[in-house]
Amino acid sequence: MMPAAIGLAATLPPGAHLAARQEIVRQIKDEPASLDPAQAVGLPEMQVIRDLFEGLTNQDSVGNIVPGVAERWQSNDNKTWIFTLRRDARWSDGKPVTADDFVYSWQRLVDPAQRSPFAWFAALAGIENAAAITRGEKPPSALGVTAIDAWHLKVTLDHPVAWFPSLVANVCLFPVPRDVIRTARNQWTQPGHLVGNGAYRLQQRVVNEKIVLVRDQNYWDNAHTVLNKVTFVPVNEESAATQRYRAGNIDITESFPKNMYHLLKKELPGQVYTPMQLGTYYYAFNTRKGPTADVRVRRALSWSIDRQVIAYKVLGTGEKPAWGFTPYGTQGFHPQPLYIQQHTQQELNAQAKSLLASAGYGPGRPLHLTLLYNTAEVHQKIAIAIASMWKKNLGVDVTLQNQEWKTYLDSRNQGNFDVIRASWVADYNEPSTFLALLTRGNSGNISGFSNPQYDALLARAARERSAAARNSDYNQAEQMIADDVPIAPIYQYTNARLISPRVKGYPINNPEDVAYSREMWIEQLPEKSGH
Repeated sequence: MMPAAIGLAATLPPGAHLAARQEIVRQIKDEPASLDPAQAVGLPEMQVIRDLFEGLTNQDSVGNIVPGVAERWQSNDNKTWIFTLRRDARWSDGKPVTADDFVYSWQRLVDPAQRSPFAWFAALAGIENAAAITRGEKPPSALGVTAIDAWHLKVTLDHPVAWFPSLVANVCLFPVPRDVIRTARNQWTQPGHLVGNGAYRLQQRVVNEKIVLVRDQNYWDNAHTVLNKVTFVPVNEESAATQRYRAGNIDITESFPKNMYHLLKKELPGQVYTPMQLGTYYYAFNTRKGPTADVRVRRALSWSIDRQVIAYKVLGTGEKPAWGFTPYGTQGFHPQPLYIQQHTQQELNAQAKSLLASAGYGPGRPLHLTLLYNTAEVHQKIAIAIASMWKKNLGVDVTLQNQEWKTYLDSRNQGNFDVIRASWVADYNEPSTFLALLTRGNSGNISGFSNPQYDALLARAARERSAAARNSDYNQAEQMIADDVPIAPIYQYTNARLISPRVKGYPINNPEDVAYSREMWIEQLPEKSGH
């Protein structure tokens, strides 16, 4: 049993000097696609939603699971879980958060009518009947989640999942307000309508300019929240965000231009952070149509990417080359060396040339490809570097295509690409958060990869009782990815950002970069300091 514990919130050290104005400005990279937890697509949404809503569990500053709406939980077999909800959890309109709210929200997530891009997560988490419901074979009411009473939620899984409490910290499993959704319908996430259960509530939203949140006085742990106002500003370009940071208009950036790393370290001592993060930057190949439907073409393209040049020279801020999909440091994973790690780049280039020739491409018939990426300086730099590697090593003609986030998502969802830039940051700290992405039917399976053996392997891994057996399955899955090449992993992320010296409490060592604003505060600095 997990005992009740003190809630997660700002823990002020003795002698902290709080600034009179407890307000912060945080950069997000794009305008959120939605503020509905069931409609979140990527990090821009999640950063904001974590402040507006709260799940059964949270993460602490280093990624350990701690109580959220649930004050404790228990399971005798890792298959049936009982969550005990705290009785003081409230929606921002003052109504209590109950077990029924989670039943409604989780059923809504898997309902095919909802078309949630994260519906697959419920099946990945092992919640009973989730997969059948998302396929339209069973009604949402068949989901393995029931309210025993107002304060006890029972979750039944279709197989034991020891790390289930860490999964319910994911944004898509946050509760949403049934009555508000029924009344306001599609407008429910707008200011004036949105009711959440997080530490903050939505005050204002100006699309492509700002999202303003203010403290929710009804939040159960409001007494420990320090920041009164949080403003998220969507700034796509790293150089523009850095400029605004240096002008004192942003307190925390999501990144900074890689080529400014050494300059910024020199000019802004103690403000440049680059810890490792559980995230992989990769290129996905269209496995359904076009030249990349041929595995020989995919393998040739992947092998001729010099990952060390990308990680150490094009980027050079602590990133590591990614040979496999699952990053180093993921809990429960001990990777075995893959083929591309055991050969020189020169050898790989020679073999890639032969592979491409066997697929019918060469000097007389060059391969023509479109490489799609969403607008950002770093994506462009990497695309130019890799396109030149393909041209030099293989004679491939690459057309670079960049699109704004929403247009890019449309192209991605419709399969309108040959090669597409993508990334995945862990939803929880376990290899399946990466590897399950390539299973059939997963909305994150951008390449359209379909291999029944791969799916069976991931299903088996989820059922393994021993960590060693699970690790063996995961290594086999990585080998299948290396053989079939639906994706080309390129580098492992660092959590690169600039943080103002007046901001305290940012969980810089959280491997999934989960940062709740309620954990932070603004320190009063001596007059001479500042940006």
